Amino acid sequence: MPHRHFLLFKPFGYLSQFVSEDAREARKKKFLGALHDFPEGTMSVGRLDEHSEGLLLLTTDGRVSERVRRKDVEKEYYAQVDGLITDEAVALLQQGVEIGVPEGRYRTLPCAAFRLPAPPDLPPRPRKIRDDRHGPTSWVSITVTEGKYRQVRKMTAAAGFPTLRLVRVRIGHIQLGGLQPGEVREVAELLPLDNATTASAATNLE
Repeated sequence: MPHRHFLLFKPFGYLSQFVSEDAREARKKKFLGALHDFPEGTMSVGRLDEHSEGLLLLTTDGRVSERVRRKDVEKEYYAQVDGLITDEAVALLQQGVEIGVPEGRYRTLPCAAFRLPAPPDLPPRPRKIRDDRHGPTSWVSITVTEGKYRQVRKMTAAAGFPTLRLVRVRIGHIQLGGLQPGEVREVAELLPLDNATTASAATNLE
């Protein structure tokens, strides 16, 4: 049978998996299977943590997972951070910052980062970020090719601006586009995951 491929806007509060071997977690948490009747053998590619949102690729083809793990595939995130992020902080993100990983300390690779001039056009999150009286926030775009656990959150914190909301908007050439939280769209193909947006890629998202 041919492989099947899906794009998903993973909502806030869902795990990027279908089952859990932890009985308590299985009772308390929300899983991807509640969002769509995926075929047997479907796997998520490039996980998002429970409190992060945005583009998640799902496939029955293990080659896609191998491709995304390569360090030449870009993943772009929009991060809403605590405070008005400075040019100096953005420069730190671009150069690479030191973060904690299970093996110890790690310096992230140089990456593309810039402050967004206005909040992006994203669906509101079900749970309010925080009360506006607690001070201003700002948005930054960060594009990485690595995939350390909670890397982008750790990066903005290391630069002095903790992340309040994190949304992945692009993997390679595939963009979140107009997907809504919880929406699933089946596509003909995911490979090759080129970083440039192409006409053929755009066609796949229709």
